[in-house]
Amino acid sequence: MSEPRDPFDAPLTPDAFDDIVDTETDRDPDLAVIEAGSRTLRTQGGAPQGDPVPSRPEDPELDKALRDVETELSTRWGETKLEPSVTRIAALMDVLGEPQRAYPSIHITGTNGKTSTARMIEALLGAFELRTGRYTSPHVQTITERISLDGAPISAERFIETYQDIKPYVELVDAREEYRLSFFEVLTGMAYAAFADAPVDVAVVEVGMGGTWDATNVIDATVAVVTPIDLDHTDRLGGTTGEIAAEKSGIIKKDATVILAQQPVDAAQVLLKKAVGEDATVAREGMEFGVVSREVAVGGQLLTLRGLGGEYEEVFLPLHGAYQAHNAAVALAAVEAFFGIGAQHARTLDVDTVRRAFAQVASPGRLEIVRSSPTVILDAAHNPHGARATAEGVSEAFGFSRLIGVVSTSGDKDARGLLEAFEPIFAEVVITANSNPRATDVDALAAIAVEVFGEDRVVVEPRLPDALEAAITLAEEEAEYGGAGVLVTGSIFTVGDARLLLRRRG
Repeated sequence: MSEPRDPFDAPLTPDAFDDIVDTETDRDPDLAVIEAGSRTLRTQGGAPQGDPVPSRPEDPELDKALRDVETELSTRWGETKLEPSVTRIAALMDVLGEPQRAYPSIHITGTNGKTSTARMIEALLGAFELRTGRYTSPHVQTITERISLDGAPISAERFIETYQDIKPYVELVDAREEYRLSFFEVLTGMAYAAFADAPVDVAVVEVGMGGTWDATNVIDATVAVVTPIDLDHTDRLGGTTGEIAAEKSGIIKKDATVILAQQPVDAAQVLLKKAVGEDATVAREGMEFGVVSREVAVGGQLLTLRGLGGEYEEVFLPLHGAYQAHNAAVALAAVEAFFGIGAQHARTLDVDTVRRAFAQVASPGRLEIVRSSPTVILDAAHNPHGARATAEGVSEAFGFSRLIGVVSTSGDKDARGLLEAFEPIFAEVVITANSNPRATDVDALAAIAVEVFGEDRVVVEPRLPDALEAAITLAEEEAEYGGAGVLVTGSIFTVGDARLLLRRRG
C-alpha cells in the first residue's frame, strides 16, 4: 500500500480534496463539526497514541452499514432547525424506560469551552476508576465520536446496534408527535441508552444549544456546569449575555451543585437567581475555586489549582492558553462536587491521581499543532470570545515572529468580530471557504477582512488546499524560518477539513 500523500508535496486538485472530505466524513450539511477525538480506553492504560481522532471503519461492509444509519438520520431535522421543547425527547425516554435515570450525570452548558471541559471531567472521573459515558456534539470525521465510553468513541458496530435497538421506539414516537424526532434528539436518545446498557457509573453530557429546551435536558444532573457565556446563537438564545444565561440556566435542577466559570455580570445574576430558586449550591470561579498560578511549560502549562477542598500543586496540562487553565479549574471543581467535596467532605482528591488525569487530557482542534517547519496550528474558535482567547493563547505559548491566518467562517457567525480579534496577531490573513454549504461567501468575507486588515494584508484563495499552501508560502518568507507559523481557524468545519488534509501525511 502506498504512503498517504502530503498535501504540500504537490497541489491537490479540487476533485482530490472533495474525495478526501467525502471519503472521510460524508457529512450532511446540517451536521456541523465542532471538535472531536478520544484517548485510548482507560482499561488499556497509558497515554493516547497517534492521532486521537478516529477514522471511519476500514471494513467496507461495516462502513456501509454505518453510512446507512447516517443516511437515515440525515433525513431528520438537522441541528440548525429547532423546535424549542423537550416534548419529543421526553416521550422517547418514556418508551425506552427512562435510561437517563440509570446513572448520575454531570451536565455542561456555556458558550465556549464545553467540550474541553467535558474531556477534562471525563479524564478525572476515569482516573478515579469510574466508568464514564461522554456525550458531545457534533463530530469531525465519524458520527461515533459523539458517544464515548471510558474515554473512547463507541465502535461502529455498537453505534449501529444502539440505533437499531431504539429505532422501533423512535418510530413509535414519530407516529405520535406532531413532528418527527430530530437528528440530535435521536442521537441523544442513543447516547442515554448506550450509557445505561454499558452500564456507566456517571455520564458527562454537553448540551447541544442553550439548556432549557435542549434535547439533553431530560436528565436531573447532580452537578450543573456553566462555562463562560458570551454572545453566540443570538437569533435563538437572546441578544444579551443575560438573556442567553436565562436559557442556559435551565440545566440547573433542584438541590444540584452548580459550578460557575467566570461570567459577565448580567449572566451571573441570572444564573445565581436560578440557583437560589432551585435550592442549588453554587461554587463560583474566583471565589470558591480557581486558578492560583500558571506558567508556560514545554507542551502545555503547569498549574496550581484551588479546588473546593484545597490546593492542587504542580498539575501539568498538555494544552495551551489561559482559557484551558480556567477550564481545568472548572472541571476539577465539578468532579470534587460530584464526590461531595466542599459539602459533605472537607478534603482534597488524591493529588497524584489528579495530576495523572490532567496530564493525559487531549482536546483536538484547540491550539493543536499538526505540522512543523513551519508550525501549523488548528483552532476551532468561531466567535469573537473564542477568538480573543485563542489569540492570547497563541501569543503566550508560541511567540511567532510572523503568523499567517487561514480563515473561513460560518454565515451565521460574527465574522467581523472574529477577524478583529485576530488582527493584532496576524501578519497576513488568507480568506478561504470550507466544505460546509453554510460557510460565509468568500468574497463577502474577504471584503470584511480588507476593512479590518487593509488590502495589502489580505489574500483570497477560495479552495482550502490552495489557502493552506498560500499560507505556508507566506510563512516561509520569514527570514527566521523557525519563527513563522500558520493558524487555521474561524469554523469547526475549517478545522475539520484542514485536519483531514494535514493529518493524512505519511
